[in-house]
Amino acid sequence: MRTRHALALGLATAATVSTLAATGPAVAASPAHPAKAPERTSCPQLSKSIKWYGDNRAKIQRMIDERGICSHPKPGPEGRPVAAFDWDNTVVKNDISDATLAWSLQHDKILRPKSWKSTSPWMTTAADRALTKACGTSVPVGRPLRTSKNAACADEIMEIRGKARTMDGKAAFAGEWNHRRTKPEYAWIPQLFAGLTPAQVTSYAKQARAENLAAPIGAKQTVGTHQLAGYIRYYDQQKDLIRTLKAAGFQVYIVSASSETIAEAWSGGVGVDRAHTIGVRSLMENGRFTTGIRGCGDVKDGHGEVLPYMDGKRCLINQEIFKIKGAEAWRFQDPAHRIALGGGDANTDVTFVNDATGVHLAINRNQPELMCRGYDNADGRWVVNPMFIEPLPQKPGTYPCATTGYTNTDGGLGPVRRPDGTVVADQLDRIHA
Repeated sequence: MRTRHALALGLATAATVSTLAATGPAVAASPAHPAKAPERTSCPQLSKSIKWYGDNRAKIQRMIDERGICSHPKPGPEGRPVAAFDWDNTVVKNDISDATLAWSLQHDKILRPKSWKSTSPWMTTAADRALTKACGTSVPVGRPLRTSKNAACADEIMEIRGKARTMDGKAAFAGEWNHRRTKPEYAWIPQLFAGLTPAQVTSYAKQARAENLAAPIGAKQTVGTHQLAGYIRYYDQQKDLIRTLKAAGFQVYIVSASSETIAEAWSGGVGVDRAHTIGVRSLMENGRFTTGIRGCGDVKDGHGEVLPYMDGKRCLINQEIFKIKGAEAWRFQDPAHRIALGGGDANTDVTFVNDATGVHLAINRNQPELMCRGYDNADGRWVVNPMFIEPLPQKPGTYPCATTGYTNTDGGLGPVRRPDGTVVADQLDRIHA
């Protein structure tokens, strides 16, 4: 049975903020020097030596104080509050899936599939032909492709992963899918690891991790003829935030569109264990990964129809953290069954970040729907921060919130709307490098 503990906590907090906004701070009636409220010396604190934009640290700290053990030393019936973070470019700078795929291609770790079309239900004939031509058929099925020496094969894989097209510009994926639940090129990375064991993929991810952490900031690497980031860094701000949240009694989860095995190889670096790491969950057969991917809610296991992507992240949070099953897992929940803090950097994160009841943390990478909601700040709880390493300059013009900022389920674009249906006006980029 759902209880009202967290709901009451959320409403009490909102009422406090509303009252202060309406009446201003209370004024003591008699003493010339009113007694100061005791400082909460026992409250876990964010480090003041690590830089945040503006007063963002204070906003986040206020929520930690309100929702954590400082104000609620004993957990209520719903347990401790929950914080959830995207991973790539939210907790770390750059992309761990790209890094692991790049390392695997440079070290001949991708196995030749029986057919390239078998790797994804949406792969086009043009992509199948391009990959077959570039990667050849001399390597037996199930054996490693020689991508370290075959630049053409590595290039086709990288182009399809990055731009969903072949090197000669043809669409790599076609058909129908829910564009707020999945993206075929995102599903394709774990599908490329079909035939490998979890231990092998973990090893590749850890070796890529070591190389990318050792490389200097700004380093580049080349795969085939594709150049991409050659370094990754944990953000000090996010490591400190996660540490503080855990010390304050929050349950902290990572919810990533990377392979769960790859995400697990990284998440321990910020103190998040495997049980609190959610990613793309590949199906297994005889101890090896297949191209199958677990579903969510009322969507059965398949080949990537659901990923931790946009609305899919909400579904997985509801299902895996709050134990809400079936079609209900896709729906916006009451405050007692939503996260207190959500952190993300992209449109892929916008649904679950918007679901948060305490702080919506948006790392600014100029992603339109996320930034439209962040700058509109409908509930006053959005915290927008530039990227902590190599932040972007101000976006010229405005975000097209009122026209094309929202991605519909069919892939078409439309206006970003608030819960009451009103349209968010176009927004200027106000928080940037």
